[in-house]
Amino acid sequence: MSSPTQAVTAEKTSAGSPQKRTIVLLFAGLMVTMLLASLDQTIFSTALPTIVGELNGVDHMLWVTTAYILASTIMLPVYGKLGDLIGRKGLFIGAIALFIAGSVVGGLAGDMTWLIAGRAIQGLGGGGLMILSQAIIADVVPARERGKYMGVMGGVFALSSVAGPLLGGWFTESIGWRWAFWMNIPLGILAIASAVVFLRLPKNAQRAPRLDFAGMGLLAIASTCLVLVTTWGGNTYAWDSAVILSLIAGTVVAAVAFVFVERRAAEPIMPLKLFKDRNFNLTTIAGLIIGIAMFGALAYLPTYLQMVTGANATEAGLLMIPMMAALLLTSIVSGQLVSRTGRYKWLPIVGTVIVAVALVLLSTMTPTLPVWIICSFLAVMGIGLGMSMQILILIVQNSFPVSQVGTATASNNYFRQIGASLGSAIVGSLFVARLTELLTDRMPAGASSSSGSSNSFTPAIVKALPAPVRDVIVGAYNDALTPVFLYMVPLLVIAALLLCFVVEKPLATTIDRDVLPTTLETDGSTHPVLAVTGEADRTPASGEAASDTASDLDGDEREQELISR
Repeated sequence: MSSPTQAVTAEKTSAGSPQKRTIVLLFAGLMVTMLLASLDQTIFSTALPTIVGELNGVDHMLWVTTAYILASTIMLPVYGKLGDLIGRKGLFIGAIALFIAGSVVGGLAGDMTWLIAGRAIQGLGGGGLMILSQAIIADVVPARERGKYMGVMGGVFALSSVAGPLLGGWFTESIGWRWAFWMNIPLGILAIASAVVFLRLPKNAQRAPRLDFAGMGLLAIASTCLVLVTTWGGNTYAWDSAVILSLIAGTVVAAVAFVFVERRAAEPIMPLKLFKDRNFNLTTIAGLIIGIAMFGALAYLPTYLQMVTGANATEAGLLMIPMMAALLLTSIVSGQLVSRTGRYKWLPIVGTVIVAVALVLLSTMTPTLPVWIICSFLAVMGIGLGMSMQILILIVQNSFPVSQVGTATASNNYFRQIGASLGSAIVGSLFVARLTELLTDRMPAGASSSSGSSNSFTPAIVKALPAPVRDVIVGAYNDALTPVFLYMVPLLVIAALLLCFVVEKPLATTIDRDVLPTTLETDGSTHPVLAVTGEADRTPASGEAASDTASDLDGDEREQELISR
């Protein structure tokens, strides 16, 4: 007669293949939604000049991108918390539907107002697509196996960074820029169908959650002010202008008020107790720094490649492929390594150091440097980013039970998004200020009037200038940007040092739940199951008194019940 353990093991083995197929199909649907959200951050970069020209809105061009980034940033913590409180499936489907609605508005837009409105609606849904996809994987895959899935997720962002601008350019030049919106509709419907059929998540026991509306509002105000500071500062308005100073003051006041509100909220949108976890703090700071470095570099490298190497817009996008290919490959390989070995701490440390090395290499670029060497520098950066980004999210998720994983993941991503905004603003401000100074000092007398204002320089205009003037402009672009890469190296060194203090907790081999069934039937008998919270389901560390066999057994049964429910 078989024992309960043997019966469950046999049941698990027989059901393993269907469970795996179900997760793979679900994961494919999640990847479609993440691709939608990440593509829409980049697809309009090459289409914008044509769009704003047709809609007579050059003076509002910045808002086409800003509206999406702002709306998605604000919604990151909201989706994360609501998913933990009311469940993720309905919220996920709603986010996709909202994204599709925004695509319809944008596709039908007859003027800039409606176009910007459509992009904002897309952002309101897009923030949920990214966060909920990452949290849903934590709902159905234990942390020990999650690395390989998170690695592919990182690869999706790498793919979209190159595919977005190329698709945008192709749509604009062939079937029309509105297809950048229309393509989202069939893909979104496919993602909804996948979620309806394959997504089986446990129902949340909390029927009437107390939502933190005050916290949501204050976080939205702080995020809006900060994003506008980074978008307008040094560009639309001077850094010392009344508008920018007011926005900075608004950011500080709203952030301080947010902290006070969160201390008293019943269900805070970003619980302050998250910041009591060492790994959360260390990985969040490191993620913010990596966001500064990555987006600070990516924001102006295409401009550099066009101005200095003479590449056109499409060629500049193609020259970024080595970086994205390296990121894609190392992200997937890193995830596989984590799943196989259970060791992960060394990956983001080494990855951050490699990113710092890449920034040092980029700071040595000169106008005469062969393009293939520049591409190799970018590939080095891609390797470092692929070893870091998704592993940091995995560390955060492994530090909290599933009931809090959405909030923790969203908070971590929120700060990385803030880092991205800060990086673009800081690098842009330093670059523009230095470029203006160098052009003023180096431009030959009388050359300014013949070549036009520095504000009107385009790659085509620069290529057509006389060689002496062109060399001055190209040299100024090179010497203005390359030192900025070096300025960011100390930040990466700090991030690497902080990550050395991460506690490498054993990756959970089961899925933690706060509420579990009280009994499970195996071979006809009924056995009690302990409620699991926090670390209870995790493989015990050295010195802990716990039974690996019992924990794994209960966890496997719970996984099987979750998938088949």
